[in-house]
Amino acid sequence: MEGASGKSERLGTGTSTLDMALRIVEFLAAQDQPLTLAQIAKAFSASKATVYRHLVTLQRHDFVRQDQETSRYEAGVKLLMLGEAVRNRFQVATAARDELSGLRERTGQAVTICGMVDGKLVVLDLLHGRTVIEFGTRPGTELSIHATAHGKVWLAFAKPALFAQTTAAPLHAWTPKTIVDPVRLREEIDTVRNQGWAMAADELLTAVNALAAPVFNHRGEIAGSVAIVGSTQFIAASPDGAQIDEVRATAHRISERLGWREKE
Repeated sequence: MEGASGKSERLGTGTSTLDMALRIVEFLAAQDQPLTLAQIAKAFSASKATVYRHLVTLQRHDFVRQDQETSRYEAGVKLLMLGEAVRNRFQVATAARDELSGLRERTGQAVTICGMVDGKLVVLDLLHGRTVIEFGTRPGTELSIHATAHGKVWLAFAKPALFAQTTAAPLHAWTPKTIVDPVRLREEIDTVRNQGWAMAADELLTAVNALAAPVFNHRGEIAGSVAIVGSTQFIAASPDGAQIDEVRATAHRISERLGWREKE
């Protein structure tokens, strides 16, 4: 409690509603046991009424939970969920860095690794290839789920709910070759699941293709996807077998770094 109080003093009084709420969340997350309303209010030199209003809002969004028997407060499950999501995201990118460099050197193509962040498919890291072509993609770029090789990998290996969410609204036609029929897309995803890799020639950008494979964590769940990206001149609509092997082997090694083991 003394350390938390000292931290509150260092941060200043902070009249902002958001500032106070964030400080309360951080304070509770650092405690080893639930606290009473009076203890929390004392730590922040604030009235119990003020702190209570923040706690009610935080509790409504699962950032804080209140024990029904003792009425004490502690950090909520939402923090665990967010922390796990962030940890997995950075763990994938960190584990993949050396492997991405090797894949770029062996194929000469740009290499990307993606993760799912708040239901959005996001580029976590990108290494440009040896060609002069750039595709306008940067870390943090959100990708189409139904029209990219990365997205197809996620649709194939993530929970079925992702496919339902993706096809709940009409699918956008980025190019004439984008698959916008849910039935056709499901057939494509079944193929991806069976073969273990995906491609999407001309589906997001004309004359551009990508070849992607899934990365799994220690629980055997998809944690990311790795791909080479280039013009259809270098990554054909029917990819070269050597390119497929390189991408899949890279994804395999990254998965092993995350604790995944292939079932015998």
